[in-house]
Formats: sequence, C-alpha cells, structure tokens
Amino acid sequence: MTTPLPAGPIYAFGDYELDTRMHELRRAGTRLHIEPQVFDVLAYLFASRDRLVTKEELLDRVWGHRFVAPTTLNSRIKHARQAVGDDGTGQRVIRTVHGLGFRVVADVEERGTTGAPAPAPPRPASAAPLEQRIGFCTASDGVRIAYAKSGSGPPLVKPAHWLTHLEYDWESPVWRHWLRELSRDRTLVRYDQRGSGLSDHDAEDISFDAFVRDLETVVDATGLERFPLFGLSQGCAVAIAYAARHPERVTRLVLYGGFVRGSIARARTPEELEEATMLVRQLPRGWGQDNPAFRLFFAARFLPEGTPEQLRWFSELQRATTTPEIAVRMRSAGAMLDVSELAPCVRAPTLVVHATGDAVAPFDQGRLIAALIPGARFVSLESRNHVLLEHEPAWTRLMDLTRDFLATSDEDLVSAPARSRGGALTPTAAPPAAPRRPSRRPR
Repeated sequence: MTTPLPAGPIYAFGDYELDTRMHELRRAGTRLHIEPQVFDVLAYLFASRDRLVTKEELLDRVWGHRFVAPTTLNSRIKHARQAVGDDGTGQRVIRTVHGLGFRVVADVEERGTTGAPAPAPPRPASAAPLEQRIGFCTASDGVRIAYAKSGSGPPLVKPAHWLTHLEYDWESPVWRHWLRELSRDRTLVRYDQRGSGLSDHDAEDISFDAFVRDLETVVDATGLERFPLFGLSQGCAVAIAYAARHPERVTRLVLYGGFVRGSIARARTPEELEEATMLVRQLPRGWGQDNPAFRLFFAARFLPEGTPEQLRWFSELQRATTTPEIAVRMRSAGAMLDVSELAPCVRAPTLVVHATGDAVAPFDQGRLIAALIPGARFVSLESRNHVLLEHEPAWTRLMDLTRDFLATSDEDLVSAPARSRGGALTPTAAPPAAPRRPSRRPR
C-alpha cells in the first residue's frame, strides 16, 4: 500500500485530467490504466507543481519510511511520463533537474470536483514558509556589511549590485520572485553593498576594489569554502573579479545582465561619454526630491515593461536605499569599472545569459563576457527588462538554465588543471590587484 495523498482537486493539462478524488487519470474523457504507486507520484508532483520536488521528498511522501531502491523511483517516473504522453527527451510535462529531483512544467488548470476553483493544495510538511536570516560582518576597513541567508541546501552566493535593501527587497514586486526561486533548492547568501541598504552608509572607500573585498568578507564570515556565484548586473563584474582571484573557491558562475566595462569605461566617443555621465550628473538633483519624475525615469530604464506598481516600488527603493551623495559615488564606481583583463583568468565553468533588449547593460557586453571567459556558454533571452519580471517567458527560461547548470556536481565542473594549480592564475602568477583604469578617468 502506498502512502495516501490528499484527494479532491482535478489537475487538467492538455487533453488529460488527473482526478485525485476518483483516483483516475483520463484522456479526452477516457479512463487510462495506471498503477496506484505511479498515480501517487503524479498526484504529489502536480500538487507541488510550483516548485522542484527533490528525490528524497518524493520518496518520503510516497513510500514513507520504507527502503526504496533508486531503480524503483526511476521506474515509477518513467511510467508516470508514459502515462501522460511525455518522454525523457522532450520532458513537456515532467522535467528532471539532474541530481536534484523533478518539476511539473506543463500548463495546469486546477479545479474542484464540482467545476468550481479548487482550494490551494496543502503545503508539504517539509515546505515551510521561506524566511531570511540577517546578520552583519565587518570588512577590513571597519565597514559593517549586512548579509542574509534564505532557503536550505547547497550554497549559492549572489554578489551585491546597485540598489539593494535586504528587508525591502524581500517583500518587493520586483525582487521577491528572484529571491524565492534562487532560495528554492539552495541556501542563498546575499548582502547589501557598502553605502546602501542595511550596510554602513558612511564608508570612506566606495570603489570597485572595496566591492570585491566585501564579497570576500561575507563568504568568509558565513564559513563557505567552495560555492557557485550568481552575478546580476554590476554583480557580474564583482563575481568575475572574485573568481579570478580565488579560483580554488568558486565552483561555477552564472552571469546575467552583466558587463565587463562600466558605461564610462566603455565609451568610445565624446557623445557616448556625455551620455554615460549625464545620469551621474542628474542624480543629486532628482534623487531625494518629493517629485518622483526623475526616479521613475531611472526606474523605467531597468523595467521598461514594468507595471505602475513595480515602477513606483523601484522608484521608492532608490530613496530608501541610500542618499543622493552616496548614490553618485556608487554610480561612478560602477560606471568606471573594467574587468576585461581579469575575465580571461576565470577558470570556473561559466554560464552567461543576457536579454537582447537590455538598455542598462548592452547586449554586446554579455557577448563580450562570454568571449573573454574561457569556455563560457552564452544564451540570449528575449526581453527589454534589465530586471526580469515574473510573468516573462525569459524569467522561466533563466531559472531553468540556472538550475540545470548548477545541478552538475562540483567535481565534474571544476577542471583538473584548476584544482592542481592551488589558486594560481595563468598566464600570470597572480591576478592584478585592480582593473586597469583608462587615462581619461579622474584620479
């Protein structure tokens, strides 16, 4: 006998119906033969369709405390796929996340047995509400850095970038789906950049080198030895610099919407330089004013397809995160960064993803990252948003790519030469202390 599952809802997908009250699988109204244990596997996967179900969770919920060989689970998944017209190649209904578990990816309509909308399925006992735990650590120059952990499982570190606030982001309509999904199968570690959020605002040193040192401080404070990095926007450059300087600690990189040169560093004509510096000059005038016009204009560059609610939230975050004066210093540091000489020193396997219509980080910068990092894989997404929104197909694609890429074991991904070097970089004996600065930058 298998462990009984909650009955009631009907899950409709394509011309199939999975009726948990009648314990039936139907196609076009015709009942299909299905073994009870295979039905229970399907019912649990569909009830948990908004998330990944690990192999251990599925074994526990369907088989209870009995010992089950891996071949038994594989057999039930195979028959479950066959029952719903799926296969191991296309995976249109049930997707395998290698090394972790399974997820329903079909479009599913849930309804009650009377045709009325069904109540939300109960959460599994193991799926407690997601919470974050905030702590503080101190950088070498005495600046306190606020960091947060959420989720459980293997670590995933997200370097800080422009405009974050650990508390506000947690509830925001712009960032909450990022934090939820990145914490789903892993322990997500993130932090507020010095000068913003819950980190100290009165930092004397607000520079790219300081941003990299803060990442070093956070991973040391949290006791991490080896881990993957998920870089977003300016956080991609921080991730690249850290991975080049600490190849023995970074297992892999996922870089989305990044750039190797900031807007000023990559300017090639007087017109490009004027455009790049215009926003920095306007920050002190528009940032702290009650009139949100400037901040909304700024937000629209990040979220051109955002809703009014999302744009308003992003606008208010700017005021809550830091002061106009510090914003100028942070923006200038990001605009002048250049990690083009560090990128070729990266030894971690790297996935580079970029939106084709990104107005904040040009598409060519994503291509350049992939060209500079040895062996990097590049994937383009169709979107105009720099920060992907939850309803976008590009968002689902990014999360699928990320999970599949991170699911590969560390030992498979980290090359033997990188391990044997013990942290040394090639062709140089050690990475540069800082990216080289173009002569046109102010000293």
